[in-house]
Amino acid sequence: MSNKPIFVATHPRACSTAFERVFMTRRDILQCVHEPFGDAFYFGPERLSDRYEQDQKAREESGFEGSTYRTIFQRIAKESTEGKRLFIKDITHYLVPPNGKPATIAPSLVNYKRGVGTTQEGLPAPDGEPFKAKAVNIAPYPYDTNSEEANPSVVPEELLKQFHFTFLIRHPKFSIPSYWRCTIPPLDDVTGFYNFMPCEAGYDELRRVFDYLRERNIVGPRIAGHTETTNGDTNGTNGNHTDNVEICVIDADDLLDNPSSIINQYCATTGVEYKPEMLTWDTEEEHSIAKAAFEKWKGFHEDAINSTELKARVHKTKSDDEIYADWIKKYGTEAAKSIKACVDQNVADYEYLKKFAIKP
Repeated sequence: MSNKPIFVATHPRACSTAFERVFMTRRDILQCVHEPFGDAFYFGPERLSDRYEQDQKAREESGFEGSTYRTIFQRIAKESTEGKRLFIKDITHYLVPPNGKPATIAPSLVNYKRGVGTTQEGLPAPDGEPFKAKAVNIAPYPYDTNSEEANPSVVPEELLKQFHFTFLIRHPKFSIPSYWRCTIPPLDDVTGFYNFMPCEAGYDELRRVFDYLRERNIVGPRIAGHTETTNGDTNGTNGNHTDNVEICVIDADDLLDNPSSIINQYCATTGVEYKPEMLTWDTEEEHSIAKAAFEKWKGFHEDAINSTELKARVHKTKSDDEIYADWIKKYGTEAAKSIKACVDQNVADYEYLKKFAIKP
């Protein structure tokens, strides 16, 4: 069984913070790291997103203007020195150039040699020249660095191999309107996201990273909760697979409908001891820790911050027509059309990943 740091790779608005809260209750064995890579993706000198490209003031005020992918991995490495297994949850498209652009390795990670947690100081010094940011207001991407064959991310394979990757998804008809709400009044003044960007949906990037990790045997071929493997064998017959990292995909709606079953199976495949009390966190200490951890992404995590447990929901299933009517009522006709267009654009990637999902 792998004992690598667990990396929950997801897309926005997939109930991932509620999922993370489950594992934040296991501070006896886990050290949780909440969405670190957005610092470099949005604000730092290696930023891939142009959301704040013309807003230097916002980048400076974020406190992360100096964050590179290297400094984030250094922080993660320092977290791992506490003797607990790391549990990292983050948005996959923070590691991938937007809009399908080809990826080259982040300059600060060029000549990466060693793994997370190999030294108390974090990652070793790079062998080459240190990364220097380009002039202000000139987008730093594309980088003047080499790519790795088939790697869709800016992180070298040798570093990706250090993690036990798992995946969390949700149907875009639920995640996209939820994200839309975070980018319009009144919530946009809290989040600082003043426009909806379809490239931040995250499904394309998640699928490409997922396939790359499978192709490179970083995960799989066994599929958690399935009898078959991705190479056609029966699960359990490939005893030589490195580190025993099964393909593990969680669908958020399965999680919400049957949390105890899904969390139990997730724990089994990642090697975390399951305890039913993980599903409840209604104490002052738990709320204080969560509020501090989620503070930097204001407006996105209030539901998770204010939650007390993860229990099976009781809900009425709505048709797609009823869901669309709800969008019109909440956001207007034109907005509903834009939301639907983004949903339709991402359904195929969701359905592809859904085929691998753990079954309740």
